[in-house]
Amino acid sequence: MYWQRDLSFNSIKKIEGLGSLWRLEVLNLSNNRISVIENMDKLEKLTHFLIANNLLGQLDNVLYLRTFKNLFTVNLYGNPVSQEDDYKHSIAAYFPKLTCLDYRLLDEKTKNEAALKYGYVLDKIKHEELQRQQAEEVNQSKEAEVKLHTEAFVESLNGSHLFKSMLKDDSEFLHSVPEVAHLLQTFELQMVELCMQLCETGLAEHKRRETEVNSFFGGQNEAVKHYQQKASHILPDFEQRRKARMVELQQSSDPDLLKVITNHCKEEIDQLCNSLMALEFQLLSQLEDNIKKLDINISDMIGNFSETAQGIFVQCRDLEDNYHEKLRVVIAATLEKDMSDHDKMLLVDKDTVMYAVATSHDNHLLQINDRETQMMTRADAWKVALVKEIEVKELNRNRMRISDIYKHADHLLEQLEELQ
Repeated sequence: MYWQRDLSFNSIKKIEGLGSLWRLEVLNLSNNRISVIENMDKLEKLTHFLIANNLLGQLDNVLYLRTFKNLFTVNLYGNPVSQEDDYKHSIAAYFPKLTCLDYRLLDEKTKNEAALKYGYVLDKIKHEELQRQQAEEVNQSKEAEVKLHTEAFVESLNGSHLFKSMLKDDSEFLHSVPEVAHLLQTFELQMVELCMQLCETGLAEHKRRETEVNSFFGGQNEAVKHYQQKASHILPDFEQRRKARMVELQQSSDPDLLKVITNHCKEEIDQLCNSLMALEFQLLSQLEDNIKKLDINISDMIGNFSETAQGIFVQCRDLEDNYHEKLRVVIAATLEKDMSDHDKMLLVDKDTVMYAVATSHDNHLLQINDRETQMMTRADAWKVALVKEIEVKELNRNRMRISDIYKHADHLLEQLEELQ
């Protein structure tokens, strides 16, 4: 079966609205007013593309179709581009997998001639496509890394980002003192090492949490499946008895007997409902216990992660204290030296300089504290949101299941009343 869409003869000017048709294999846009092939990225399964008698004038735009690896039939007849010199050979060269162009087969002779004539151009295009693909893979890899680090609460901690954010508001003249450069270099190396520890710890803990959560959902699914199997054993026996009762009702004309049989049917429906409800409450109890265990386990993991991270942030503050003390000594010694007029203009006076040193220290600590608070807050919020989402999902499942049981019982009672 082909998934196809015929949009020919619709006066369409722009290709759009195809994003949800990812299973589409055949697309017919012939006899419209389209001048650009675009917005078809989602059609990865496309094999036939018919766009005859439109306004396509640029061969470069037709090359957009090279992204569709399954495409083997194209119809561009009646477009300005099809009137260009050597159109057939150029299309055959750029689309080596194409078997049919403009309703005609592309023979091997034509393909070989095209490959020889346009080989150098095709090599250039392939090289450019490879570069774009490699760049896209690099970009996707970076995006995946950022996503992973964000989920682990350690984004921007695998380098010097935190260190640089600490220094961004420092007064320039503090860093202009030659002796400070060595202090900053050592400080940065030590800070980056601690940040990398934070990052590695976060990623390891994220993996542990992910394993725990996946195990939990696996257990939930198994529990639901187990109780569904139990319910499936109850229903066949009930249906067999119900059908026998239905036959008795249809064959009996004695009012008293009909009443007895009807009462039996109602009792059996009640028993079925009660049995299914009992199973559902047993399942609910088990799932709630699982959620509580998950909550405890995840809370312990978040607690351990937070404790380890806080210990590393303490070391970061200690490093900053150590750097601050050394900076004070260096700046104080510099103020005692004979300075050039330029230096004097920068440093102004001792009180102003020492105030800048103190402010720098406060700002550095503030950045460290803010990053720590952000990490702890987000980790706690994630745990709360995870458990809440699971609880809501389970509540909705339970309500739906109870509703289904009652609806089924009501349907059986309605069928019973119709036979009376």
